[in-house]
Amino acid sequence: MLILCRPEFLSIAMDDLLRRIQYEGDQVAFREFYLAHAPQLLDFAFVYIKSKFIAEEVVNDVFMNLWRSRQRIHEIANLRVYLYVGVRNGISSYFSRNKDWQHVDIDTVPEVSLEFTTDPEQQLITAELRKRIEGAVASLPPKCQVIFKMIKEDGLKYREVAEILNLSIKTVENQLTIAIRKISAEIYLCTGEQRKAGQLSKL
Repeated sequence: MLILCRPEFLSIAMDDLLRRIQYEGDQVAFREFYLAHAPQLLDFAFVYIKSKFIAEEVVNDVFMNLWRSRQRIHEIANLRVYLYVGVRNGISSYFSRNKDWQHVDIDTVPEVSLEFTTDPEQQLITAELRKRIEGAVASLPPKCQVIFKMIKEDGLKYREVAEILNLSIKTVENQLTIAIRKISAEIYLCTGEQRKAGQLSKL
């Protein structure tokens, strides 16, 4: 039987990890914390740097700095924002040291619900729909893509994203609207075209 953890339980578990990291210097707890947060930060860094190796280097530096300052974790008001801002600053620092590196300028830069079915024809539509959505997200402008991922995939709040990217909340809202409109257009094209094709095949 699958048991889903309620948000408050997850929060308690994370608080326990942070307590063990700060007061006990628990490396196992720190590894758990790293594994829980590093994937989203790597995706965030990769959008700008386009190098997995360098993205990992930047993200790992942020975690190493956190470990060195672990006794002051309680002073961080929002740890998730702290991590993203740390990565953002690390990216900017890397660019300033490597001016010839080809990169994206970090400063320029209705919810979808998919239902799955065992029907073979519907499965083809679902696969095509997934492909179109992924393509639409990948084709978004860098800033728009980052904001969409941070809000819809990483679960950050508008205010947090605005703070991390040094943008106004209104700009974040506008960029997310652009992303959703483009993705919605791809969904419409996919479902509309597929349905028409299905209808034609029955004639």
